[in-house]
Amino acid sequence: MAVKIRLKRIGAKKSPFYRVVVSDSRSPRDGRFVEEIGTYNPLTEPAQIAIKEERAIYWLQTGAQPSDSARHLLSQVGIMKKLHELRQGK
Repeated sequence: MAVKIRLKRIGAKKSPFYRVVVSDSRSPRDGRFVEEIGTYNPLTEPAQIAIKEERAIYWLQTGAQPSDSARHLLSQVGIMKKLHELRQGK
């Protein structure tokens, strides 16, 4: 089972709100997911990003591949840097 970290869109028309979820790559964008690890609200200034750091690192270490937009959010929060440091052994 290929696992991906991606955004699930919720919210009304013209007011997006996203959940950062871990899901099977074969499931639809807003369909079933394994675990919800965070939220993203692009409408606030600055955008609100809340991600469970421990769970995100766990899933990345077990082989989950983030989508481009999820990778950008993880980088902004600093999770990708921490993952890199863990892999380097620092």
